[in-house]
Formats: sequence, structure tokens, C-alpha cells
Amino acid sequence: MPSYAWVWDLSSDIVFEDRVEAGRKLAKRLVQYKGKDTVVLAIPRGGVVVGYEVAKELGAALDVIIPHKIGAPGNPELAIGAVTQDGTLMLNSQLIEYLQVSENYIQSEAERQRKEIERRMAKYRGNKEYPRLKGRIAILVDDGVATGATLRAAIASIRKNKPASLVLAVPVGPPDTIEALRNEVDTVVCLSTPEPFFAIGQFYRSFSQTSDEEVIRLLSRAESQSKTHDVAHL
Repeated sequence: MPSYAWVWDLSSDIVFEDRVEAGRKLAKRLVQYKGKDTVVLAIPRGGVVVGYEVAKELGAALDVIIPHKIGAPGNPELAIGAVTQDGTLMLNSQLIEYLQVSENYIQSEAERQRKEIERRMAKYRGNKEYPRLKGRIAILVDDGVATGATLRAAIASIRKNKPASLVLAVPVGPPDTIEALRNEVDTVVCLSTPEPFFAIGQFYRSFSQTSDEEVIRLLSRAESQSKTHDVAHL
């Protein structure tokens, strides 16, 4: 049975100073995974800042998973589904039927997004081998969740690799989305589930865009720290 860990305080919604603070607070709720065979998978770009703080505190490996939404014809901001780097495709069948979106459009747009994901994966991590997930604790991290459309594709992709446990860890998300996602993972850790919820950025004092260069820098730093940690435990 999935377990469900969250902090829900509607009388005093949490507002984070920035993603670094959010990551450090989130890490404190994940200390039970410290010293275990854990890998943190963060969603770029902003999720990598949060994920870095989690991985650093847990002494865990850090890598990225990149889901991209598939936008509706003529309305790219309306997600009818999402795809990940391994081709995992999650679709909103009700919305697709309502909008009468063709199969050809879905396949074409999914392939276009997958190629863009491949380009970004290569930019962020070069040609390094993707981390083994089978039998490990996988912690999926983002800087927040709104509808959960892209997260669902990431969850399905990770599940294919048979982790021992899949944890979703986010600083903030609307209660209905968090409730819907909890049955798709083994554990959910969410620090705040405020209502009303309009956008993730409203719960951060500083929510500036994270650059590709920052993502690359944090992944490189995390790799160095992970190697140091492994040597220290030999």
C-alpha cells in the first residue's frame, strides 16, 4: 500500500524564500532514506535546484528525468499528455476525445518532444550512462506540482525500471493533485498543499528561471560529491 506523508496547514501556507530553501526543508522530511541505495531524479530546470539539496543531504546520487508535455493543436499550453526520454507516453484520453485530436498529431508531436528531450539530456549530462534504478529507492523531485500531467509520465517511466520504492517529493502542490498522485507512487512527501492554488511561483519569494548552465553545474557538483561519498565509505 502507498504511504502518504505531507504537511498540510491551511491556516499558515508555507512560502519558500527560494528553491534552495525549499530543497533543504524537503530534505529534512526525507532523512529516512539517508545512507540507503537512493537515487534522486530531478525535473529540470528548477527541480534540479531542489533535487540537489535533497541529494546532498541524503548522500544520494543525482540525475535528471525530463518529461515534456504534448500540447493541444493550436493551444500548446493545454496539455493533452506528456512524454519522457525513453518514449513513455501518458495521454489524457478524455481531453483528446473532446478535442478530437488525431492519432497522427499525437504521434508526431510526441516524437518532436522526445527529440527535444534527447537534445536537453545530452546538453545536461553528456553521454554518461543513465543510473541503474532497479532495486533502488528512486526519489522524484520537482520544485512544485500543479496539474501533475508531466509528473505522471515521469512516474510511469521510472516504474518501468522496477525501483524498490518510488517516492514523489515536492515542496508544494494543490491538494487534489497530490491526492490523485499518491496512488501512483509508494510514498508522497509534500510540505504544503494550499488552497487556493493558482501557480507554483506564488509560494516562492524568489522564483526566477533556472538556467541550463546552473543545471549542468549542479549535476557536476553532485557527481563529485557522490564520488567523494563513495570513497569515504570504502
